[in-house]
Amino acid sequence: MIVDVGICTFRRAAVADTLASLGRQVLPPGVRLRVIVADNDETNEAEARIRAAAADAGVDLVYVHAPSRNISLARNACLDAARAEFLAFLDDDETATPGWLAALLAEQAQGGWDAVLGPVKAVYGPDAPAWLAAGDFHSTAPVRVEGRILKGYAGNVMVRMETVRRLDLRFDLARGRQGGEDDDFFYRLTDAGGTIGYAEGALAFEPVPDGRASLRWLLKRSFRTGQTHGARLESRARGPARLAQIGVAGAKGGVCLAGAAVSALSPARRSRWLVRGSLHAGVVARLAGLKELQLY
Repeated sequence: MIVDVGICTFRRAAVADTLASLGRQVLPPGVRLRVIVADNDETNEAEARIRAAAADAGVDLVYVHAPSRNISLARNACLDAARAEFLAFLDDDETATPGWLAALLAEQAQGGWDAVLGPVKAVYGPDAPAWLAAGDFHSTAPVRVEGRILKGYAGNVMVRMETVRRLDLRFDLARGRQGGEDDDFFYRLTDAGGTIGYAEGALAFEPVPDGRASLRWLLKRSFRTGQTHGARLESRARGPARLAQIGVAGAKGGVCLAGAAVSALSPARRSRWLVRGSLHAGVVARLAGLKELQLY
């Protein structure tokens, strides 16, 4: 059995560490992996470096040049290059623990899921604010709604390619620079009846760069996430129903502001309330027709 692993990269030397972590995978008997690296740069000048890193890691590599500067285009290139039953994704600054892929496969076999998510543990540098590290704001895990996971993320996930092809799922090119392309992809998967599971043991680590180690960045990311959710609500609600959704999101935002005020003396708790409130503000903005925020 072969499992494809897709990595989308753009001028990031850390992709060598990602490839090395794949070379250290402890795979179940009869399973081997093939790595697809989609290079999102305008030129393919990184190809030689990527091939050398893959050779050092001892992994079977498919290099795809997928220009330019649109993460959806690179993710779709991985979908197109996949030949296996399952395609897993890692980001090019993440490293997978040795049991990562085995845990994803085990959870999929147990639950029969169309996609399986794993946790991403943030690694904070020594200069990160203490409240940020204490609150662990950048780590990623799925959110359940009434027991179901309705959306996913592409940083640590495995998808069943038969489902992807049957539902004709693609990453939206219009979101490839503003962000939210993975939220949108997995919303469409679950809206069509697809299922998402969670493998707690499929752990990946991701360093937090200085440019993201701030409340400002967290607020922008949360606002954009809210806009993506708002777009989904917009597609389902018209007229009075949309106004009602705006009212609900606005009320939730108000509660978050109150929570932030009450938690004013605790930077971590206050920031968590503000970040949550920013998400609801993004929902309101999208439902009100405001242009979506571009993160990248």
